[in-house]
Amino acid sequence: MAKEGNVLLGILAIILGILVLIFPLFSVFTVSILAGLSILFLGIWLLIQSFAVWEGNKGVSIAYLILGILGVIVGIGLFGNIMAFSFLVSFWLYLAGFFLIFSAIMSLFAKEGTAGKGSGIVGVILGILYIVLAAYAWNPYYLAILIAVWLIVDGIALFFINPSEIVKMEN
Repeated sequence: MAKEGNVLLGILAIILGILVLIFPLFSVFTVSILAGLSILFLGIWLLIQSFAVWEGNKGVSIAYLILGILGVIVGIGLFGNIMAFSFLVSFWLYLAGFFLIFSAIMSLFAKEGTAGKGSGIVGVILGILYIVLAAYAWNPYYLAILIAVWLIVDGIALFFINPSEIVKMEN
């Protein structure tokens, strides 16, 4: 059984999931603001870093400068822009899905035994699932539903899973 702190986190995740279901567009708008702000702050930090390392390494400084400018532009573009946020989420889900399928197919050919083939098949199925989810993530309403379902499932899982036990099993 989960620890008391995990149960509280689970309850919080379920409540947030229900709130996202009740207010889907407001929730996606809020997440787009938070994502935009965080990328904007990251861009500003990278700009500051570009000037801080100028004396030591000009190449790194220029890389920081370019990434900082891109971060500021993307952060401003995402700030409160529901469609831009939905596009980016959908794009990353498509990209992850194609990478999963590609690596799973490679795994099917490279690995031997039942476990290797099984992991390849699971990878293909997950990749297809990511691509299907990406098709729905274009619509901000469906994106909110996907986020809400994830929060609720994760909240329920926190009732039964103790993350410290998972770490012990891996070691």
